[in-house]
Amino acid sequence: MPEKKIVLYMHAGSGNHGCEAIVNSLCHMLKEKPLVVTNSEKEDRKYSLAPSGGEALCELAEERHFSEHRLAHLFYYGWRKLTKDAESFIRYRYGAVFDRPLRKYAEDKKGGYPLAVSIGGDNYCYDIMVKDLMLANRAFHDRGAKTVLLGCSVEPELLAAGKDGRNKLAEDMNLYDLIIARESITYEALKKVVPEEKLRLIPDPAFTLGTKQLPLPEGFAGRNTIGLNVSPMIQDSEGKDGITMANYKALMEHIIQTTDMQIALIPHVVWDRNDDRKPLRELYEAFKGSGRVVWIGDGSCEELKGYIGRCRMFIGARTHATIAAYSSLVPTLVVGYSVKAKGIAKDLFGSYENYVLPVQQLQDKEDLIGAFEWLRDYEEDIRRDLCRVMPAYREKALEAGKEIGRLWEELNMRQKI
Repeated sequence: MPEKKIVLYMHAGSGNHGCEAIVNSLCHMLKEKPLVVTNSEKEDRKYSLAPSGGEALCELAEERHFSEHRLAHLFYYGWRKLTKDAESFIRYRYGAVFDRPLRKYAEDKKGGYPLAVSIGGDNYCYDIMVKDLMLANRAFHDRGAKTVLLGCSVEPELLAAGKDGRNKLAEDMNLYDLIIARESITYEALKKVVPEEKLRLIPDPAFTLGTKQLPLPEGFAGRNTIGLNVSPMIQDSEGKDGITMANYKALMEHIIQTTDMQIALIPHVVWDRNDDRKPLRELYEAFKGSGRVVWIGDGSCEELKGYIGRCRMFIGARTHATIAAYSSLVPTLVVGYSVKAKGIAKDLFGSYENYVLPVQQLQDKEDLIGAFEWLRDYEEDIRRDLCRVMPAYREKALEAGKEIGRLWEELNMRQKI
């Protein structure tokens, strides 16, 4: 394995096609193939990053999984208890990077992995992920690397100082050498705690993702099909038990009864532990007898974008499913749960009102019908707005690769001096 590579880490695997879309898009921006430390090499080889029989966009190194190495888990648990060395878990997890090459770089400044890019920037929206993100940032820095946070979305209130005047999240953000926020709500919040020279406001790389158009399945009426996506994650965030699926079922009934449009059910995450196909299958079974509902199976991020891009309108829960729609000029309603949905819509349209329906606000089963009817009323206006703003927006998204490339070249020049 070459000793001098840009490392992309916090990649959860391509079974989440949003993760796949970020890595795919970024790899196309960079001049050389990065090393991606992945949670699932098997998933990445199944889809677009390193397909069997096709050209790999990157090199892959799989993380170590404590669940597969019980003795290691016990050892590191004991080690952390005795030494308070919390980063030891991260060094084990990213052993492909930390065991040898990065140490060599830290010692002689000639090899190794001097630049590490966290591509899980939106993971700061999830409490369960924040600790690992902070530990990884510190661990890479302790080994002499520069770190970049890509595609960052952070709830502004999380950056406020606590009663002791400290905020560990803000301190973590300041440790990064470069932060690329993908929407302005996060960017403005970060400006209050991070020097502006470290910050960039650049759209998500996936706005530049390519498209593969497979043949449309029977029943998918080109330009007269509504794409629907729902996820277990928004179900977990709902404020009223069962309200999400009640809204989707009411919406589908409404579309079938009041329009001539078809409905395509499109997954974007297919992990066993978090699988869009489970709630989508429930919807399909409820309405398959109507002859108006089309099931779209799993595929790569580019293939799924090919289906989404041929929809008339799109209503989705997964951020990167909606990014696929936006970038394909498809009028889109986001059933969101966090700042990332609001921030992206605000930057595209000037406001997130009517473009984002927070799942926490769902109270009546007709709420989604009302949001859909607004989208339908302004469909052509929204499409014109997307046609107007998207070329420059996609061009701006390419700056993520340029910023990482600039920092990489600076590091290389320092090594030559």
